[in-house]
Amino acid sequence: MKVGIGILGAGIVGGTLAAKLIEEADAIEAKSGLVLDVVKVGVRNLGKERPFDLPSDRITDNPEEVVDHPDVQLVVELMGGLEPAGSLVKRSLEAGKPVVTANKELVAAHGLELNGLAHDQGVAFLYEAAVGGGIPIIRPLSQSLAGEKLTRVLGIVNGTTNFILTKMSEEGAAYEDVLAEAQALGYAEADPTADVGGGDAAAKAAILASLAFGAWIPGDDVPRTGIDGIAVEDLLRADDLGYAVKLLAIAEEYEEGIAVRVKPTLVPHDHPLASVRGAQNAIFVEGPAIGELLFSGPGAGGDPTATAVLGDVIDAARELLAGAQVTPPVRFQPSKTLADGQIATRRYYRLLVKDAPGVLAAIAEVFGQHGVSIASVWQEGTGDDATLLLITHRALESEQDAAVDALEGLDVVNDVAAVLRVLIAD
Repeated sequence: MKVGIGILGAGIVGGTLAAKLIEEADAIEAKSGLVLDVVKVGVRNLGKERPFDLPSDRITDNPEEVVDHPDVQLVVELMGGLEPAGSLVKRSLEAGKPVVTANKELVAAHGLELNGLAHDQGVAFLYEAAVGGGIPIIRPLSQSLAGEKLTRVLGIVNGTTNFILTKMSEEGAAYEDVLAEAQALGYAEADPTADVGGGDAAAKAAILASLAFGAWIPGDDVPRTGIDGIAVEDLLRADDLGYAVKLLAIAEEYEEGIAVRVKPTLVPHDHPLASVRGAQNAIFVEGPAIGELLFSGPGAGGDPTATAVLGDVIDAARELLAGAQVTPPVRFQPSKTLADGQIATRRYYRLLVKDAPGVLAAIAEVFGQHGVSIASVWQEGTGDDATLLLITHRALESEQDAAVDALEGLDVVNDVAAVLRVLIAD
């Protein structure tokens, strides 16, 4: 059974996928019964060397040729970005061609529309590789756990930031130096803003939350704080206090609505996420019947991501040949998204204060006035540059923000040097 494949984009993932389809064709056919024929590959530069061998007439720099080719029955979008990828995906679905993508930005921004269009056309729109690279997480959320009332999904979904935070905390290296190393190793782009600023993780958090709770969350609605403002001092102090700092994507469902955010967070050393090092990803899924499930593995890279894409291609090809959707698409309901200030959390504070009688009492009074209780406190140094470390009990973000504003107005507080979230494990 033969299916014609069109690939949009032949970069690291697209090139690896094309090579797999060509070089491992016999193995794929033996396992799946499918002949996946690479009919057309869309590239930006026709003169660039590729990791796959195709006749020149099967490679084009006009992406519309891929979508419109009569022998292309299934389209794989690996270009990235919103446009022209979005228009090409929509055009493919409208033509009744199933689409597989790894484009988390596109899925987070337009997933509701594209899922609906695919449903109307009776074809697949699959995006397993959009979150977690080679980690299977989309299918478990949308299919295996469809009968479970999930309560929380949280995890490390960006390998670049986890690599940087690991190196900073373990070696005491400065952020700028580790970022340069990550770029040299290919973990970070020349412009790393999407990674270190939290945008990449926010898009993935939106997708995970939408599938977990059955209500589509646009990526732009996810509050995010990146790691570019984190000081090595706070990573080292957190370690001394029994925590590792991780950039976490957290999605939770409450009676009032769904809360999704991406924040640098102190994770207790005895929590499994604390030991996830380097560029690895790990995602926790929690529910009343399943308890806690952990999905972990390589979150990026050509081979792992292309493997996830290939799995989707095989599923979509089978559905295409069967003439019907094997798995009904997820139906998304309207839901209220909670703002940052409506979420209760714990926090770590590093304050630079004057070491004088009554300083701690004044600071505790400010927190108390705003409904924030202090769980632990440590002080180092004397004179005008003493350091005060505080960890609070659970309190609303809005109350803690108001307390920060008040602290900055105290004469005895020289600087609110750092504010980080603390993971509430239960």
